[in-house]
Amino acid sequence: MIKTTVVPIVCSILILPALVTADSLAPEHTGMTRAVAVMHPTAGHEVRGIVTFTKTADGVRVQASIKGLTPGKHGFHIHQYGDCSAADGTSAGGHFNPHGADHGGPSADSRHAGDLGNLDANESGDANYDRVDHHLSLVGHDSIIGRAVIIHAHADDLTSQPTGGAGPRVACGVIGSAKE
Repeated sequence: MIKTTVVPIVCSILILPALVTADSLAPEHTGMTRAVAVMHPTAGHEVRGIVTFTKTADGVRVQASIKGLTPGKHGFHIHQYGDCSAADGTSAGGHFNPHGADHGGPSADSRHAGDLGNLDANESGDANYDRVDHHLSLVGHDSIIGRAVIIHAHADDLTSQPTGGAGPRVACGVIGSAKE
């Protein structure tokens, strides 16, 4: 009987510190201020680059440097799952939309949180993006950490539901915490 009583007490003592440690490392407790997504091409494409997310006083600054696109505009979104395992990027799911809003442009008052608009690639296939977004968060329930950034083959028209008609996915990258 002593053995039966001692084992649960020992297990409780060992598990409690692990739970406290895991909870204390959750993003909402770390004061996370920076995240990054390394973009990899989907099957048949050559698109690569880096997208960074930095917390500012006004929102989250999104900066992207992308290479290998066809010239012109390309839909640029955060998708609901941080899963780039499917060859075509569809494992990342749909646009990140925690509040059930309609699709829209990045400046719209009501839009999917993941609606970042378009990248505009030059004749060499290079695109840069830099804007502060007021709908994104690096912590809490609406955090983008662990979700995916998707770049599409075509322009997002910013109005068609539910995705803006941006076509196939040409690159995917999972958003992870970055060194401060």
